[in-house]
Amino acid sequence: MRGTPYPTLGELLRRARATVAARPGALRLRAVGTSRAGRPLWLLSAGHGPRHILTVAGAHANEPVGGLTSLSLAERFAREPALLQESGCTWNFLLCLDPDGASLAGRWLTGRPGEGRPGEGRAAEASPTLWGYYRRFYRPAFAAQPEFPPVASDPRPVMPESEALVRLIDELRPVVQFSLHGVEVGGSFLQLTRAVPGAAATYRRIAADLGIPLEHRPFDGMGWLAESPGVLVLPDSSPTEERDPSGFTSQATWLYAMRHGTVSAVVEAPFWSVAGVSDPRPVAEPRREVAEASEVLLGRAKQLEAVVGELGPRSPETPEEIAHFTAARELMDIGPGVVDTWNSAELATTVGNAVSLGVAARRIPLRAAAMMRQALGGAPALDTLVEAWARELASTFDARWVPVADQTELQTRTMLALARALV
Repeated sequence: MRGTPYPTLGELLRRARATVAARPGALRLRAVGTSRAGRPLWLLSAGHGPRHILTVAGAHANEPVGGLTSLSLAERFAREPALLQESGCTWNFLLCLDPDGASLAGRWLTGRPGEGRPGEGRAAEASPTLWGYYRRFYRPAFAAQPEFPPVASDPRPVMPESEALVRLIDELRPVVQFSLHGVEVGGSFLQLTRAVPGAAATYRRIAADLGIPLEHRPFDGMGWLAESPGVLVLPDSSPTEERDPSGFTSQATWLYAMRHGTVSAVVEAPFWSVAGVSDPRPVAEPRREVAEASEVLLGRAKQLEAVVGELGPRSPETPEEIAHFTAARELMDIGPGVVDTWNSAELATTVGNAVSLGVAARRIPLRAAAMMRQALGGAPALDTLVEAWARELASTFDARWVPVADQTELQTRTMLALARALV
């Protein structure tokens, strides 16, 4: 699989259909719902066992690795049916939970060579750039991410994608649910809604075999217990709601599945890895590290505001421009809330955690600038800002491209290991 590109949304479906046609007895493909724009949500199933495993890919529009991982593992089950027969399970793959978002975010996959497409053989995958990735970046606003439906008290309607996933969870009652994610820059980590004996050691070994660093203490799930570097476990007393920096409160679908006794596992794979995030050495002055990261975040948000202001009054017009603008505006406004969270938690106690803070402080305004650039028609001033910040992020932390084969291998081996332990 070396040199394998991420498939676009269309390529993912075409390959799934071709595989099912070639092995109709081994794989099935069906639509389990539709998106807001009417795109089908496709479920690819392997095996015929009475117990179910569910893998959800494409929950975040800018993270295409999970779809490829899912398709590759399904194809393997078709070739090697004994892998599933011995477990007595049916393994179900929701190939893309947010096809509308993926249709916007996937444009970087079809860019010109040198602009970030990790495909077309080894040479192309060896030289994708963060600038190429961000120049077509899209990630929906928090309330438009279907893995996080609003709580019942929120007046906003539940997205049809969220409703489809909840229905699927209720239908399958899976033993284990995997949610496959990716992060632009950093390290890998695993979130579990229940401790699984041996899982942490296995996960560390898989990451080490692939040379992928583990986040020493990930920011995601800050209220979760750090069982070991890179592995978070949900505390027994944890609430079933999650609140993001914008103030939006949701019930994550991987928490919803707990009512069926399901263990959910969120597997994060970095696109560009940063070795420093795994450094366990203590930091002499954690508060100073937090203050410096906060200064970067707030300073860049202010700088972006100034650049947008200098462009004069412009309004997004098309639905795509409005989607980019809404998400960018939200990220431009969350800085103070993020800083308050950083200051209220015990962060930057290790070198690795300080490095992760530094990455996050740059990533948030970079995402905002990248989407504002597209919302306002690719203004040269925003072009310059996005390129400069992307290059600075890569050079400051020595970000190294992780081959797509290694990203998918990390997720595949982790899922198989956890499935063996739980099934």
